Amino acid sequence: MVRLAALALLASATAVLGDTIPRGSKAACTKFSPSNISDVTLTAATYFPAHARVDITNVFSSINTTDLAAFCRVELKIVTNATAGSFVVTEVWLPDAWNGRVLTVGNGGLGGGVTVEDLGGVAVPQGFAGISTNTGHNSGVADGSWGGPHNDNAIVDWGWRAVHLSVLAGKEVTKQYYHQAAKRSYYLGCSTGGRQGLKEIQTFPDSFDGIVVGSPAAWMSHLQPWSVHMSLNVLPATSSRFIEPSVWTEVIAPEVLKQCDALDGLADGIINEPRACAFRPETLVCTPGQNTSTCLTGDQVGTLHRLYADYYVGDQTYVFGGLYPGGELAFGTGLLGNPPFPLSQDWFRYFVLNDTQWTQEQYNTSLIPLGEELNPGQSDAVTPDLTAFANAPHNGKVLHYVGWADQLISPGNSLHYYETVHAFARANTSLAVDDFYRLFPVPGMNHCGPGANSFGGGSSQKPPLSFDAEHNILGAMMRWVEEGVAPSKIVAVKYKDDVPANGVAFTRPICKVENRLFKVPKQKFVQNSKIFRDMFELPPGATPPEGQTDDMPVTLEGVKKDEFRALLRVMFKP
Repeated sequence: MVRLAALALLASATAVLGDTIPRGSKAACTKFSPSNISDVTLTAATYFPAHARVDITNVFSSINTTDLAAFCRVELKIVTNATAGSFVVTEVWLPDAWNGRVLTVGNGGLGGGVTVEDLGGVAVPQGFAGISTNTGHNSGVADGSWGGPHNDNAIVDWGWRAVHLSVLAGKEVTKQYYHQAAKRSYYLGCSTGGRQGLKEIQTFPDSFDGIVVGSPAAWMSHLQPWSVHMSLNVLPATSSRFIEPSVWTEVIAPEVLKQCDALDGLADGIINEPRACAFRPETLVCTPGQNTSTCLTGDQVGTLHRLYADYYVGDQTYVFGGLYPGGELAFGTGLLGNPPFPLSQDWFRYFVLNDTQWTQEQYNTSLIPLGEELNPGQSDAVTPDLTAFANAPHNGKVLHYVGWADQLISPGNSLHYYETVHAFARANTSLAVDDFYRLFPVPGMNHCGPGANSFGGGSSQKPPLSFDAEHNILGAMMRWVEEGVAPSKIVAVKYKDDVPANGVAFTRPICKVENRLFKVPKQKFVQNSKIFRDMFELPPGATPPEGQTDDMPVTLEGVKKDEFRALLRVMFKP
């Protein structure tokens, strides 16, 4: 799911997203009745004039605004399995000032509900015909009880079928309403929304010309065991290993910044490259007589090492990545909080085991291959073969972003999928991945948007600085698809006190992953930073070799921590 606020600002976006086609009207809306669409029934068509009150709430999403341009809200019932009696609710929002394109928006978690906040917050203000589905049920983000026991059709709808059938129906509704087919089809979604976008192009490569996906929950059969594993590392709350939220925010977070913030040459409260941060929690171990709310016990230090580590089982079989340094302000809630994270527990109860009494304390690693084999609803979306989507004549594009400070899904999950696509393409095709798939890690960003940076992809409650292709990731996708100009960076903004009305604190470029720039600390910084010398074992007084400039970047793509340290030792010979 993508959350964007400041809808009045979003309404200005139509000017930069192409010529509009003013074919919609109140008469067209109220008389509209789509025909000859198999298994699709119109349940309502409601016209909203410009600046009318749009106040819509479901269990999953809501919008309440008077800032929208005129549009027609079309509500559909789509039968997904007639024998089982299963169906989904889908909406298509059709602006009077249509830009000739459709935009499908995704969902979040295990939730069920039309994502009206994105239809009204992203699609209509930018001139798109917007498509969204409830995925076949109604529930909150973390509630999976609708999935069972044995409600397999509902799980399949959520896994892939609801989105696919909604895309087909939504495109046809759009064509009939405007009397012409959309010239382009785009997708935007984060978390489960990211998974949905990847699943669609892996299975039905012609559905979208371009997708923007954020922190995709694409590997559900591994993500959910990892989530339980992470929770069990800290719970129960009465154990000596549990870390209170206040300790995360007041003790651990400041120390992580102290050790790693300035490694990029700028102490700005954001860790630009967390993979180069070898955080040492031992510096926080309590001394005799110290107030334990201001320090860590030995057990808590051990907990931190496990949380930041990748998760392996058995004979070193990789399951999932660890958390990354830099998201500590958000780590104390949700996944690592008390009580246990309900989404993961419901996944096993209703999707895998069909046991409503199961609790995460019963977890064991045998559930990982079981979940892989069952793959509930065919929800895993980790197929690395994107050839049909990327090859001519389709020439599809992927823009993928992830917050380095993601507190719910390891950023390593995004890197892992991106690398598998690279490996497959190298071994089996002549495709250059950079020609169709680019990954943008966002320093300081939490899961799907909150945090230090906003660039119009998943920036919860914060708009990008501008809606042009330089600042808005959806605009960047459109320019790539329609003009052949691929983005190498997107400019993000941090607002003062994280409130847009307070003005801009600073802007910064978000680079694609191959271009992650890490300004190597030079002589003065090395000499004055005991932490840096200790971390990378640099000798006191190290100086850069001849020809090394202050601004020379080091590319970290594919570089492990030990390799990076070795590189620095070579560069800073005594």
